[in-house]
Amino acid sequence: MRARIGYAGGAFDLFHIGHLNLLRHAKANCDFLIAGVVTDEMLELTKGAPPVVPFAERLDIVRHITFVDDVHAESVPDKLDTWREVGFDLYFKGDDWRATERGRRLEAEFAAVGVEVVYFPYTVHTSSTTLRLALQSLNRGGAAQHRAAEAE
Repeated sequence: MRARIGYAGGAFDLFHIGHLNLLRHAKANCDFLIAGVVTDEMLELTKGAPPVVPFAERLDIVRHITFVDDVHAESVPDKLDTWREVGFDLYFKGDDWRATERGRRLEAEFAAVGVEVVYFPYTVHTSSTTLRLALQSLNRGGAAQHRAAEAE
């Protein structure tokens, strides 16, 4: 029987337990797990903002997770192009994509080439967006305190 290759892509910015859960669940559902780490340029293009943690550091963090067998620099916006570059049987995603327009489109495109989309529970209480907003809030508070101290 042929090994089942899985792919879990993401920014993995401000790495947190939700990222770890996704990768752990993914490895439990395939024989060989490739983690795609989105480049800084691609994040700016698709999300409209740069990551907090630079690409090389995010790649190194993900590379050193024991259940990740290989990493891939994800530098194209189309997931089918990523599949053409890497080759995988299973594509892992958080279930926040399930039953969405993007999720249905992804499922249809991958089904056409024999790739199954597998969803895992999204970790609601922690997300990179939440962490980024908290950092921005702290930075604004720190700047306000700094200005107040200078005014004294």
